[in-house]
This record gives sequence, C-alpha cells and structure tokens, in this order.
Amino acid sequence: MAFFRTGMLGFGGGPAVIPLLQKEVVERYQWMNDDEFGDTIALSNTMPGPIATKLAGYIGYKVGGVWGLLTALAASVIPTVLLMVLLLGVLQRYKDVPWVQNMSQTVVPVVAVMLGVLAWNFVQQSQKALGWKIAIFLIVISVLLLEVIGLHPAILIAILIAVVLIPFIKRVVSK
Repeated sequence: MAFFRTGMLGFGGGPAVIPLLQKEVVERYQWMNDDEFGDTIALSNTMPGPIATKLAGYIGYKVGGVWGLLTALAASVIPTVLLMVLLLGVLQRYKDVPWVQNMSQTVVPVVAVMLGVLAWNFVQQSQKALGWKIAIFLIVISVLLLEVIGLHPAILIAILIAVVLIPFIKRVVSK
C-alpha cells in the first residue's frame, strides 16, 4: 500500500515522490530510519533510471525479499502508468480550460514545499552526522559545483563516494 499510495499521489515526477515515500517508509511503517532512507536516496541517485522505481525496488527487497521487490515495483509503477495515460490524455484535451491551467500551476508550489522539507531534513541529518561547519561547507561547495559550474549530480555523488571509500580501501589493502 505504501508504494501504491505514492504511485497514485506522486504528482510531479520522481523527486516529488521522495517526501511521500519518506512518510510511508520512515514514519508510517518504520521499515527504515531517516539515516537509512537518506543513504538509500543518495545511492539511488548514483544509478541510472527513475528514482521512485529504484527506491521502491530496494525498499521492497529489504522488507520482503524478491517478492517484496516485485510487489513494490508493481505497486509503484502500475498506478503511475495508468494515471499517466488517463490524466495526461484528459489534461491534454482540456489544457486551455482555465481550471486545468490553475490546477497545474497550483501543484508546482506544493511540490516545491515538499522538496524543501525533504532538503531541510537532509540538512539536519548532515548536521547530526558531521556538525554544522562541515555540513554547511559541503552544502555550499555542492551548490557551487552543481549550479554555478554545472557539474552533473551523479559525478558529484561518485566523487564523494570515492572520497569516503579511498581510506577504507587503503586500510583493507594495507592489512
């Protein structure tokens, strides 16, 4: 049901589903804590494909093995596909009607707030794990690299993973 609900209510694409999934996975069903969920999102962003599908697959597998994976994927993808076909057809047909235009424009700030709340939760988790100085430094550097320089997010995530793994690999190799 968690993935079915997010598939049905996830208007705005994959990133808009993340706060809904967090509510279901962390708060409602407690399959993960905030840190595990944040790590799962970070790792999911390093892989190709839609993030909602990757999250559903991994979380489903973690909770219920292969059958959990298949169930979560089906519950996440099937409603999205059906709604996409139905709603996009209707919205396309009536796109010039004022109430349809208003509805589409009204969803954008709601999704922005949901993503802002999710981002603030990540900032708080970063502060707990790293402290304010390092968290703010990494946020500022990330904004500069992503928005000013135009670095692809996957490259930044890969670099950060490498920075974390290099000391670990050195310790393993030296033993």
